[in-house]
Amino acid sequence: EVRLVESGGGLVQAGGSLRLSCAASGFIFEDFTIGWFRQAPGKEREAVSCISGVDGRTDFTDSVKGRFAISSDSAKKTVYLQMNNLKSEDTAVYYCATSAVWGRRCPIAYFGYWGRGTQVTVSS
Repeated sequence: EVRLVESGGGLVQAGGSLRLSCAASGFIFEDFTIGWFRQAPGKEREAVSCISGVDGRTDFTDSVKGRFAISSDSAKKTVYLQMNNLKSEDTAVYYCATSAVWGRRCPIAYFGYWGRGTQVTVSS
């Protein structure tokens, strides 16, 4: 059974940092792409970043480039999203998901298994 569990969300002031974790199980970690997505109230879910387990390539949405970093630890089967210089517009529920294929800009349609999400709230 594929399982993805997010953690690390919370309340932080603008300019602060958080590190989200996505613990994965039930599939061959190195064969899949893991993505981070977010959904703010009243908005559609959007891709934030993704990382390929095959070759480590990464991609980010423009609004987080230079502020967020994604990494993976295959031994722990965990993907991390380091979020720095957080802004109020980063407030959302953050989800991780897995895809069998890589796609530029982490196309949401490619991702079939999802975690339940973790809330990130940035106060201004």
